[in-house]
Amino acid sequence: MKLMPEALDPRRHVTAAVGWAMFAVVILAALVAANLAANAAEKRVRADADQLLGQFAQQAQRTLAGALATRLSIVTVAASQIAASGDRSTDALRRHVQAIAAEFPEFNWLGVTDSQGHLVATAGHVPGDADAAARAWLATVQNGPWLGDSHAVLARSTAQPDDVAGERAIDAVAPIRAADGASLGVVGAYLDWGWIEGLQAQLARSFTMHRPVELMLVARDGTVLSGPSAWRGRSLAAADRAVDPTEGDTYIVQRAALDDTPVAATLQWTVLARQRTTIALADAQTVQHAVFGIVLLAGLLGAVAAIVVTRRVLARLVRLADDARAVQRAERTELARPAGRDEVAGIGAILADAVAQLQAEKRALQALNAELDARVAERTARIERLAAEQKHAAVVRERLRLARELHDTLAHSLMALLTQIRLVRKLRGRSESDLDAELERAEEVAASGIGEARAAIAQMRHNAVSDSGLGGALGDLLERFSQRSGVEHELHVEAGAGALAGERAETVFRIVEEVLNNTERHAQAQRVYVTLTGGDAPLSGAPRRVRVEVADDGVGFDPAQEHAGHYGLRGIREQAALIEAQLAIDSAPGSGTRITLDFED
Repeated sequence: MKLMPEALDPRRHVTAAVGWAMFAVVILAALVAANLAANAAEKRVRADADQLLGQFAQQAQRTLAGALATRLSIVTVAASQIAASGDRSTDALRRHVQAIAAEFPEFNWLGVTDSQGHLVATAGHVPGDADAAARAWLATVQNGPWLGDSHAVLARSTAQPDDVAGERAIDAVAPIRAADGASLGVVGAYLDWGWIEGLQAQLARSFTMHRPVELMLVARDGTVLSGPSAWRGRSLAAADRAVDPTEGDTYIVQRAALDDTPVAATLQWTVLARQRTTIALADAQTVQHAVFGIVLLAGLLGAVAAIVVTRRVLARLVRLADDARAVQRAERTELARPAGRDEVAGIGAILADAVAQLQAEKRALQALNAELDARVAERTARIERLAAEQKHAAVVRERLRLARELHDTLAHSLMALLTQIRLVRKLRGRSESDLDAELERAEEVAASGIGEARAAIAQMRHNAVSDSGLGGALGDLLERFSQRSGVEHELHVEAGAGALAGERAETVFRIVEEVLNNTERHAQAQRVYVTLTGGDAPLSGAPRRVRVEVADDGVGFDPAQEHAGHYGLRGIREQAALIEAQLAIDSAPGSGTRITLDFED
């Protein structure tokens, strides 16, 4: 399945490669340009957003401070009116404060105290411990009107919370003084906290209609008084480093303290304005997308133009490639030289010279091939002669092996038969029963010799080593040995060595077979141990070493002593020499026999 048309494959056409390269460069340039533009725009927009948020925070704090100062002025004016009024009865004072409460509903509660701090008139919802608050007010306004946090006042005056539905409130207090400056009492009021939050929300809405801004009002101790529900009651103290109003750079934040205002000394609040980064930097994102689109479009147009120009420039090179393919298909024997002095003409001239040289070398190669064919025929005849000689040598080696086999089988049987015949001749004048017994033994020896001869012929006809490997052939040999002689055996074969099946493995099998024959005839052993190890080629590629060990617990012998008429050990040494193996015979009378064979395969 083709993933792209052949005309767009850059591996087949230079124009496609130029187009894809231009496209990649354009994409990279668009990304870089968009990123640079976005960074520059983001810095500018962030600076503008910081400045705008700072201005808004200042405006919000001034508006809030002005509204609070106005409410404090209302309380101050009420105190002045009460001081100037000649009627300071309880009913008159109650009507006065009720009129203020009706005109300014943001006052939850208003109260008037006498000079001793006792409430004489109230309007609105009366707090739980209004007398304590009144006495605290009397001490607070010694120096003039005062605006503060009602919770802080109540905390100093009583351990009981106020009854304003558990909400915060702002208390505005002004002294009532006579013309001579004597204290006649105080006028105090609780401002509804909902009015503060409404004013804050109105300020936030007035900032912008499309990019909302969140306002947070923070107390002097760092506690968030109003703002997002998730932040109310949390602390923005410097020690609380886990609290961050930017929330992982999600927001841009600006602060403005209530300073240079009449209420700054008492409330010490801070107005905090924050705006989501995604909203504040929306213009930067727009610029980034616009720059990316413009650069990408311009780059694509440039890539198309580059493809068209490249195709026209490379038209002569395409014709040259077509001529070269015709030469490759043997449709032409030479390459035409392009006209001109540019790079295409230079390349065409070089190719034409190369084709001419290749044609000359082709003709020379054909002549050389003919000569090589003649030499190969001569070498083949010589190899056939060498093969015939090698075959003759193999036949000679097989004859020697057959001689060893006949020595190990028929020679022993015939010698035993000759011994029996001589004994029969000596017994001719004795009883017939002794003569019959000796003839029976002679018959058994002859039958045994015939069986051994047939076994040897069967082994010559069938190669057990090549069929089942050296390990399997040794196992079968030991099974037959134990069945025939009654001698127990143990065989240990490593996997790599057991799979050997070459000419060397065949020779090793014959050596082990001869050793077992000698053990059966001469050792008087009870158990035979055969071990085959090695066979795994080392990582360095060197030849693998194989070790064969045959041991018995028989009577042993002296390896240095010659035994006339016995050729078993001599045959073992000859076969070991044929495969260039190291043969070791370790034996002594009464100590068993151990024969070790080391060779490379």
